Amino acid sequence: MRAAFFFFFASAYWALLPLIAHSQIESGPAIYGMLLGAIGLGAVIGALALPRLRRALDADGLVILGSCGTAATLATLGLARSPTPALAACVLAGVSWILVIATLNVSAQTSLPDWVRGRGLAMFATAFFGAMTLGSAVWGQIATMLDLSTTNYVAAAGLLFGILPSRRWKLSAGAGTDLTPSMHWPNPVISINAEADRGPVMISVEYSVDSQHRDAFLQAVRELGEGRRRDGAYAWDIFEDVAQEGRFVEIFYVASWLEHLRQHRRVTNADRILQEMVRQFGADQEPKVTHLIAASSSASGSERIAS
Repeated sequence: MRAAFFFFFASAYWALLPLIAHSQIESGPAIYGMLLGAIGLGAVIGALALPRLRRALDADGLVILGSCGTAATLATLGLARSPTPALAACVLAGVSWILVIATLNVSAQTSLPDWVRGRGLAMFATAFFGAMTLGSAVWGQIATMLDLSTTNYVAAAGLLFGILPSRRWKLSAGAGTDLTPSMHWPNPVISINAEADRGPVMISVEYSVDSQHRDAFLQAVRELGEGRRRDGAYAWDIFEDVAQEGRFVEIFYVASWLEHLRQHRRVTNADRILQEMVRQFGADQEPKVTHLIAASSSASGSERIAS
């Protein structure tokens, strides 16, 4: 969302720059080429300054700084009637562009575990190109109805006013989160023929929790449930036994036996730490894990597979 929001408004100067050079500054192809070169120069300056800025600001701060710089670029381009202020605006545009795109790219990579990182980066690229495409068309239409200067002002205002609402989607710099596979789940013990595509599979984890730790346990286990869904579960919930105080059963479903085996390889060290924290609320006994697979007529024996 942060990427789509920024690129939608930033696309305004990319889409309108040829018109600004031709109609507003009343120059030719040479000046337009210089404006593009100024953006490239700004990008180089931003890349050189980025390591120092990262020591002073977190990922959210860098994106806000880049967004403010882009808004200033749009406002300056709206005012420009000669090449000099337009060139200065384009240098600032390049600096701001590299701050934002580098930060968003790093956040997209470091916030995802290895097994889903490719899909995550594909979604980031889709948001980038989609927002640039849609934004270019929208700002072109607005410029047709209004004028170039007003369109730049509108884009700058939208970018500034949207900074605070967009902060609800926090960016990750990857610090303190170990997303490498932990491989700490033991292989399930099976006694029936469990084909790879057979399913769905229900996994239950039974906890015995001290009553004074009930609320803290529920808060931690719900955070654990988010990880279960991320790793492939399509349904998750935690249940409490009405007849036995302190007995809780976590249930989650995956589509097939193969998908559950993949979960074993997807669990990260960060998940392992969270699971250990959840188990600390137990009453001095290990949670009981049970695997249940959808029964089929060709299967023999019990459908209960305990691990």
